[in-house]
Amino acid sequence: MTRFNPNRRTLLKAAAAAPALALPAPLLAQVSGPAGRSNPPYFRFDVGTARITVVSDGYLGLGVDGLATNASLDEIVAFLEAHRLSTEQNYSHTNHVVIQTGEATVLVDVGSGNRFLPTAGRLMDNLNAAGIDPSTITHVVITHAHPDHIWGVRDGFDEPILPDAEYIIGAAEHDWWMQDGLVDRVPAEMQQFVVGAVNSLTTEGLEWTRLRDGDAVVPGVRLIDTPGHTPNHMSVMIESAGKRLLALGDAMTHAYVSVERPGWHGGFDYDGPTAVETRKRLLDMAATDAIPVLGYHFPFPGVGNIMRDGDGYRFVPAIWNWG
Repeated sequence: MTRFNPNRRTLLKAAAAAPALALPAPLLAQVSGPAGRSNPPYFRFDVGTARITVVSDGYLGLGVDGLATNASLDEIVAFLEAHRLSTEQNYSHTNHVVIQTGEATVLVDVGSGNRFLPTAGRLMDNLNAAGIDPSTITHVVITHAHPDHIWGVRDGFDEPILPDAEYIIGAAEHDWWMQDGLVDRVPAEMQQFVVGAVNSLTTEGLEWTRLRDGDAVVPGVRLIDTPGHTPNHMSVMIESAGKRLLALGDAMTHAYVSVERPGWHGGFDYDGPTAVETRKRLLDMAATDAIPVLGYHFPFPGVGNIMRDGDGYRFVPAIWNWG
């Protein structure tokens, strides 16, 4: 099992110290944001008859050393340089999926609210910007109980942020975080994550529907087991009119590292070998069955295809369609 190593203090220091998209490397494939303005924080497309809206919660500025714990920093830097990416900061997007199908509106994960990094916590504002009234959300699915996926479940008064929605989580994921005495059995750097997960899962006024592999959230939306990042992480499969989309959650956390180096253990992967096994299974499935994927931390909007590339894979972003 890979040791879970980041904590909130480390992340805050990284976010404060890391320059946003400003890097010394002369061959840089990134561009800056528009001066004095904002880019749209949402993106829409259809899967069959289901309407999908990707809504941003902001971003996380993380250190690149967390991209792999079983590769040297030199290997990580060489990979990033070859892809014209920053060797100082992993600019990690937070892409939430809103699924409108039938009479249901399903939100996947609730972000971190104001409890994690200052660059995130924008989901509620951005839902409104996308024309989605948060009160119309009927179901909230939590892929796993890490801070950037669940800490936004309650508002500043510790009340549910979406009080009328049905809250859904994998049964085993829920039970793992709620184990008696877990906080005393995990490494010190993970204790804040456990406390935050328990506080979120026990928010007064919430009742959790606990599902298992293959269970439907609503018709056409089901959970699938994708363990490793957390012991019982789950992803979301969307199916409509013969079309499919796999919302990965954090089963893959980087559009290029996770796809091209699936054997690398991410710094946030609780069980590295299992996470690797899961990634390889998902890559094979997505490439073989031509299932588009949506990565929570992939470059916004995070949608694309997994293609075979010799003995490996590569991520091909979907072409923006004006509709």
